[in-house]
Amino acid sequence: MYAPRIQDLLAREEKVFRIDATTVGVSHRDLISEVVAARPVLSSERSVYKPAAGAEIPHDSATRTIRALGQDVMAGIRTPPPPARGLNSPWLYAATSYLRQWLFASDPLPVSLLSKRGITHSPALSRIVDRAVTVWPDPGGDGHGRTTLAEQIRSASDAQERGQAIAMYRRATATLCDGVAALTGNALWLMGPAGREQGAAARADLTAILRETLRLLPPAWMLYRTGGDAYTGLHPEIRREDNVALFPLLMHRHPDYWPEPMRFRPERWAGVPDPEKTPAYMPFGFDGARCWAKHLVVPLAERLLTVALDNRLAIRGPKQGTNVPLRSLLSVRFNAESGT
Repeated sequence: MYAPRIQDLLAREEKVFRIDATTVGVSHRDLISEVVAARPVLSSERSVYKPAAGAEIPHDSATRTIRALGQDVMAGIRTPPPPARGLNSPWLYAATSYLRQWLFASDPLPVSLLSKRGITHSPALSRIVDRAVTVWPDPGGDGHGRTTLAEQIRSASDAQERGQAIAMYRRATATLCDGVAALTGNALWLMGPAGREQGAAARADLTAILRETLRLLPPAWMLYRTGGDAYTGLHPEIRREDNVALFPLLMHRHPDYWPEPMRFRPERWAGVPDPEKTPAYMPFGFDGARCWAKHLVVPLAERLLTVALDNRLAIRGPKQGTNVPLRSLLSVRFNAESGT
């Protein structure tokens, strides 16, 4: 049961359409590729790497953050997961909190507060925590028990670099945990009771399950591009003053590109070595604007999905449908209860 604005998009049959006086929507595979190739993505069009602490995020700083997060995630998923009772509440909030506890709870106060959902969603609390982290003395100094992301804050050379490291810690942890929680919850819902009850048998196909989930509910479901000269002439509907909204969500469901597009069919990925080379399949965005954490999302989602299946996580709520609200990440909403 999609939010009305999403449902309106899904009901459109045309692949290029006007959303309002200044925005054109595109779900045509070739035109999407042309729009993406027309110019590099702007910093203002990114989420994690938009300016922070009054300055652009340098490329080398962004690269260090990606590597640091990768190290922290790989270290985290090699440790035993927290008790499954942490998943017994409304999703995706339960899964997001669970992942943050699993991966980042070892960081000392006040750094660990940067990733707490209750704080990240409160501007006032966020400012207080930011100030506390800015003057964080970290008397231990040996790095023991601290994530690589936290170490970037401690080792910052000046106030601006420290401010950017704080912002990147919050954005990176939130983006990763929210994205993995949404993907895992969507997969659990789409699997249905029979798929979840298969347990070990279902785990043999987790990669295909997640690929198909990414097709039906991709995390980068809409990409926004500010208008300008680069798009003039690509299509008669796009004017110089128009912004362009690209919709992988619609492209992934169009019958011109997919047989039985509305059906959840993980078996369609059997024997596909590189899904991102599949035409009309772009779950993590596009070249030059691809999700920076895509190489972490699926392995971590597989791990979380395994925890859910091992503990016989049951979905409590409507039997036939659930809500998909209008959010930056499309995610089903349900209550869950583990069987162990």
